[in-house]
Amino acid sequence: MRTKIPQLRKERKLSQEELGTAVGVTRQTITSIETGKYVASLPLAYKIAHYFGHTIEDVFDFTNLEESK
Repeated sequence: MRTKIPQLRKERKLSQEELGTAVGVTRQTITSIETGKYVASLPLAYKIAHYFGHTIEDVFDFTNLEESK
């Protein structure tokens, strides 16, 4: 799954550590989400999207998940 998290962090000049702290996870979790090694749970995806003022669909690209059905 691709995300816009790196782009959104860059726009706000946030580190992975700062975003992780803001949404209650570790830097490693943010790294794993950004690199596609981990898919965020729905509550975490909501927290991240809400933090940036976007919807989940704006931040996360679910195209690959839909294609794998």
